[in-house]
Amino acid sequence: MERLSIVKIGGKIINDSELLDQFLNSFQKIEGAKVLVHGGGRAATELSKKMGIEVKMIEGRRITDAETLDIAVMTYAGLINKTIVASLQAKACQAIGLSGADGNLIQSHKREVGAVDYGFVGDIDKVNDGLLVSLLGAEVVPVLCPITHNAQGQLLNTNADTIAAAVTQAMSEHYRVTLKYCFEYNGVLERLDDPNSIIKLVTEDAAKNYISTGIFSDGMIPKVENVFHALRNGADQVSICGINYVHEKSPGTTFTL
Repeated sequence: MERLSIVKIGGKIINDSELLDQFLNSFQKIEGAKVLVHGGGRAATELSKKMGIEVKMIEGRRITDAETLDIAVMTYAGLINKTIVASLQAKACQAIGLSGADGNLIQSHKREVGAVDYGFVGDIDKVNDGLLVSLLGAEVVPVLCPITHNAQGQLLNTNADTIAAAVTQAMSEHYRVTLKYCFEYNGVLERLDDPNSIIKLVTEDAAKNYISTGIFSDGMIPKVENVFHALRNGADQVSICGINYVHEKSPGTTFTL
């Protein structure tokens, strides 16, 4: 079975043009089929502040009211997505930018209101893997932003880590999938003040311990949850690595059940 590389980026990489260019140089060197999934929460937060819109986060997850959804669509599906696609084209990497609404790629439903009302946040129902298989077969690189839809005209904000995990699950029917979450450090750090304190291997039990002791906190918690969801649902390999190691064996953090 052919290998597929799915890479997710977000945070500081997207906001820093030099880091983004370094990442894309590494990404375009990946041999074979590949998919790029991006977030962009920091850019959305900055735009919200400029427009005087309050940003609300709970345990690393964004509360998305109607105004925040507009910001998310403009930032994720517009500016960030098309900037990345244009940059890949400049590197001779044929790419197409997609939201979940494009080609009915990712359908979701509005998250039920429980202890927290997350607003217009989408929980994924299904991925149109046939569309991705067709694009990859034509040697086109899909670049996916974290906007999905409910098939009734409503766009929804969906966590990019979750999208990467869901796409991994869907595509594991067709490929041996390697999933890499890529950020500004070369792996998950045991101590944020020490860039060399990389945790080489994380088991599911170890992850629970890191969460309970606070080593994993805020946005790292949903990221880790998605890592293990991917491993339980078809991913061949999952790791967190730095921007310069996307196209080769990473010295970063590997996860295992």
